[in-house]
Amino acid sequence: MFTTAEPTWEKEHITDWTVVPSTTDPTVMVAAARKVAESKTVGGVVCWGDAPVGAAAEIASALGLPTSDPAAVQNCRDKHRTRVLLEAADVPQPISLAVDTLEEARQVVGRTGYPAVIKPRGYGGSFGVVRVDGPEDLTEHFMSTRSTTDPHGPAYEAPVLVEEYLDGPEISVDSVIRDGKVTPVFVARKVIGYPPHFEEIGHYVDAGDELLTSPELAGVLTEIHSALGFTHGVTHSEFKLTPTGMKLIEVNARAGGDLIPYLGMLATGIDPGVVTAAVSMGEEADLTASRKRVAGIRFYYADKDDTTIADLRFEPSLLPPAIERTYLIAAPGDTVSPPPKGMRVGRVAYATAVAETIEECRTALDAAGAALRIDVA
Repeated sequence: MFTTAEPTWEKEHITDWTVVPSTTDPTVMVAAARKVAESKTVGGVVCWGDAPVGAAAEIASALGLPTSDPAAVQNCRDKHRTRVLLEAADVPQPISLAVDTLEEARQVVGRTGYPAVIKPRGYGGSFGVVRVDGPEDLTEHFMSTRSTTDPHGPAYEAPVLVEEYLDGPEISVDSVIRDGKVTPVFVARKVIGYPPHFEEIGHYVDAGDELLTSPELAGVLTEIHSALGFTHGVTHSEFKLTPTGMKLIEVNARAGGDLIPYLGMLATGIDPGVVTAAVSMGEEADLTASRKRVAGIRFYYADKDDTTIADLRFEPSLLPPAIERTYLIAAPGDTVSPPPKGMRVGRVAYATAVAETIEECRTALDAAGAALRIDVA
């Protein structure tokens, strides 16, 4: 494990580690990896975070291990580069242009029309992503989106994407790519809240989701990864299911966040950690489902901005049997806010559920929300 600080809780899960000054600087990371490789046999490199994923690809490439070209990883990290490459390949996606100023954004909206979406070019997790329904909204939100940058990512001359708004439900697909062959493993149905922002407040993974065997999805995924040059690894792709067909929102060169891979394991029995490790070592991953359930997650928030928590708990007697686990993210003394002020960082707790249907999971997660007690200081 490469880390910028001495491990704490991680120690029981790892056999060795190296403290480095940066996990995002490819030069630093490759040098550290070469030193490790002098005394240990390195079989593969795995990475779950957006920021270090480029360095992880550089390490694998430098050590001759299975990986996609580091340039392909950057094709996923830079959302504008993704759009340009997929437009050239005629992959279905929204109109999208990169801009630097509010005036440039106004000109692009003249092409896309309202509503439109503005988003940071190099950030994930829905940070800074806003739907704008008119000129006033664009003026109100543009500078906030422009200032939302990844502290570990590159600085772009045109840091904001202005995109056509797509109507329809949103999904994500975690896929395994080996020697250019793309296999979807988990499909997650997103629950979005706090409009006009796009806070992901929940997900559902159904082992029997019809999209897993959809020729349309299989074909689009193959076209996308081919256009980006991504030939080996795991990815997390997001789509809108519009009235005119499936259209890509973005591709991430890593497994999904928000515990989506964990939901996939609960629903199918496929272990995403084992799969990722196998792929990183060039081995054939076992993608055989051993169960057929539905798993869901819901994130919970305080009601008001700048809420200081005195106590936080789930009432066990109010939790239905379908609830698989509950977890408290915030702690007494924390001051939290719901979106938009607390995008992602405003989550105070979550619960997961396993059942036969999405509706059963939804009902259980609603009950868990009702069982959550937030005492305010």
